[in-house]
Amino acid sequence: MTRIGINLLPHREEKRKLRRGQFYVVVVAVAAVAFLIVFVGSQVFNHWIDYQQAQNTYLKAQNDKLDKDIEQIKELKEQVLALTERAKIIESLQKDRAESVLLLAELVKQVPDGVYLKEIKQVGNTVNLFGYAQSNPRVSVLMENLRPFAGSAPVLIETKVVSLNRKTLLEFSMYFTMEQSATKGEGADAKKPAGKNQPKGGGKA
Repeated sequence: MTRIGINLLPHREEKRKLRRGQFYVVVVAVAAVAFLIVFVGSQVFNHWIDYQQAQNTYLKAQNDKLDKDIEQIKELKEQVLALTERAKIIESLQKDRAESVLLLAELVKQVPDGVYLKEIKQVGNTVNLFGYAQSNPRVSVLMENLRPFAGSAPVLIETKVVSLNRKTLLEFSMYFTMEQSATKGEGADAKKPAGKNQPKGGGKA
């Protein structure tokens, strides 16, 4: 019986080389795919970071602009308040000046002969008068003349006899409260009754 010998070593070696080559190809392919995934992922991540940084920069710029606008609005409000307060002060001064003019004009009409005013003080609607009179009756006439002009009856504070320029006079002080209508220009003449104790305005204010 004849034996035939077959050497399988070269065939097996070829299969090993083929499998080894296939393995290397797979490893290289996997490495390439992994590198591609990492590269694409890093590019996407970097793009997302750049986009987020751009958004942050834009938001910061908008916030800074908004802060400036708020500061400007605050300054404008302060300026408006200051102008409003100034306008109120000017209006009050103009009103006080108009009332003072009306007061002086009315006092000139109401001060009788023989009465001389040396000082007038006004605090709000309260008016203090200081002056000289030739006699007590003339002080009474002044108080009577001021009654329609005042919101309340004039109050005599003090009278005393003094010597002025070698003349004996009566120094007096009184106060009264002006009516609101008088400060609006209605005056007291329209309400003052006619009488023989109503002298013409001849005093000095």
